[in-house]
Amino acid sequence: MIRLALAVFLVSLLIVVAISLQGDPGAASLTWLGWRVDTTAAAGVLFIGLLALAATVFWRVLLWIIDAPRRAARARAEARRRQGADALTRGFLESAAGNGPEARRLAMRASDLAQETPQLVRLLAAQAAEASGDRAAAESAYQAMLGFPEMRLAAYRGLMQTATAAGDNAAALTHAEAAFNLPHTAPWAWRTLLKAKLDEADWAGALAVTQAAQERKIVSPLIAGRARAALQTVMAADLEATGATSEALEPAQAAAKARPEFTPAAVIAARLQAREGRGARAAAALEASWQARPHPAVWLAWRDLRTDETPKERAARLAQLAAMNPTSREARIVMVEQALIGGDAQAARRGAEALADETPTRRLAGLMARVANAGGARDEARAWIARGAAAPEESDWSDIDPAGRAFPYGPADWARLILAYAETGELIHPRWERGEPGIADLPEIPAAYADSAAFVSAAEAGAPFPPIVDEGDFGEALQPADTGEGAPSRRPGLLGRRR
Repeated sequence: MIRLALAVFLVSLLIVVAISLQGDPGAASLTWLGWRVDTTAAAGVLFIGLLALAATVFWRVLLWIIDAPRRAARARAEARRRQGADALTRGFLESAAGNGPEARRLAMRASDLAQETPQLVRLLAAQAAEASGDRAAAESAYQAMLGFPEMRLAAYRGLMQTATAAGDNAAALTHAEAAFNLPHTAPWAWRTLLKAKLDEADWAGALAVTQAAQERKIVSPLIAGRARAALQTVMAADLEATGATSEALEPAQAAAKARPEFTPAAVIAARLQAREGRGARAAAALEASWQARPHPAVWLAWRDLRTDETPKERAARLAQLAAMNPTSREARIVMVEQALIGGDAQAARRGAEALADETPTRRLAGLMARVANAGGARDEARAWIARGAAAPEESDWSDIDPAGRAFPYGPADWARLILAYAETGELIHPRWERGEPGIADLPEIPAAYADSAAFVSAAEAGAPFPPIVDEGDFGEALQPADTGEGAPSRRPGLLGRRR
C-alpha cells in the first residue's frame, strides 16, 4: 500500500511540474467549516498527494501497532520450532552414536518443543530407548507408533530389530510378516521372510515370497529374477538327489535359461539333460553359461558330455568351447588343457606362456607343472609343484570337490548362496571360505632323490640291492651290476642316487 501511495505522490508531482511549465499556475479554492483556502492548482494537487501519502503511512503504522501481539506470538512459536528442530537433530545424532541417556534427554526436550512433528518425537523416543538398552521402553514406543498409519512400517522394523537383538526370532518374524503385508512396505521385510524360509530349507515358500514381492513391486525384477533362478536350481538339485530326474529337469532348465551366468543352474541342467539323452540341449546350456560367465565347472561338464571319443577329438571339442569366449582367463586355461589332452606338448607350452602374467595359484602352478612334465622338463615341474604347495587356492576351483562333483552344497550353503546371488549377482564359495580341499590340482611327479632306506637295509643285511629307478625315465628300472666274486660292488650313498 505504501508503494501505491508513493506512486500517487509521484504522479501528482509530475502533474505539478507540467502545470508549472505551461506558465499558468491555475487556481484552487477550498471551503470547509467556515474556512476558505485559495491557492494555485499546482499547489493543490501537490497538497492532495502529500495528504494521501501521510494517510497511508498513518494507516500502516496503526496496523503494525495492532498486529504487534500476534507478531510476538509468531516469533515465540518460531523460536520454539527452531529449538525443537535442534533438539530432534541432536537427539537422532546422539542415538546414532549410541549415547542413549543424552538421546533420551533430548527426546523429552523435543516432546515439549516440537509439538508440530509428533511422529518424529515418537521415533526419537523409541530409538533413544533402544540405544539405552531399555527394551521395554523401546517396544512401548514402537507400539505407540503403530497408531500412526504413516509410521507403521518404521514401527514394525523397530519391533523386529528389538526382538532380534533379544534373540526372539519368532517375534521378529511375526513383525516382518506384518510389515510385508502392509499396503506400502519395504525390501527389508521381504529379505527377512526370505532368509527365514531359506534357513528352514523351505525353497517353495521362499519362491512364493519372492514372487509376491515382485508382483507388489517391493523388489526389482532383476533381484526377483536372480532369486527365482537360484531357488529353482536348488529345488532341481534336491529332486535329483532323490532320483526324480524327470521332475528336476524342468526347474533346472528354467533357471539356466533365465540366468545363464548362474553356473550351478547350467551345470545341473546339462547333467540332467545328458542323462535324458538330450546331449544337444545340454551342450547349449553349457555354451550359454560359458559365454556369460566362464567357470571351470562348465568346461569340465562340457568335457564329460561324451565318453566315446579319442583324446584328440576331446581336445578339439574343448578348443571349440574355449573359442566361444577366447579372451577370458578360463578359456586360456582350457587351451592348455586341451593341448595336454591331445598330447601336443609344444602347444601346451605356448598356451602356458599366455598365462605368464596371471597371479600364481595352486591350480595354475599344477597346470604349469603338467606342461613342464609333458615337455620333459621335470626339474621345472618339481619347482612348480613346490611353488604351488604354498600358493593360494582359487575360489571358483573350490566349487568342485575332490570327487569331481560341482557345487556339492548342503542346505545352509545353498541358503547363503541364494541370498548373496539375489542381492549382488555374485557367486560365493562356501567351500573356499571354509578352506576345504577341492579337486586335485598338483600332479604326482617322483622326487629328485630316491629313497635310500631300502639300500641301507640291503647293505646291512648283505642282500642284493633293489633296482634303482631313473627319474628321467619315470619307472624304467636299472639293475645294478653282478656282485659276484671279483666284481666291484655298487653301493649308493646314504642320500640315495641323484639324477
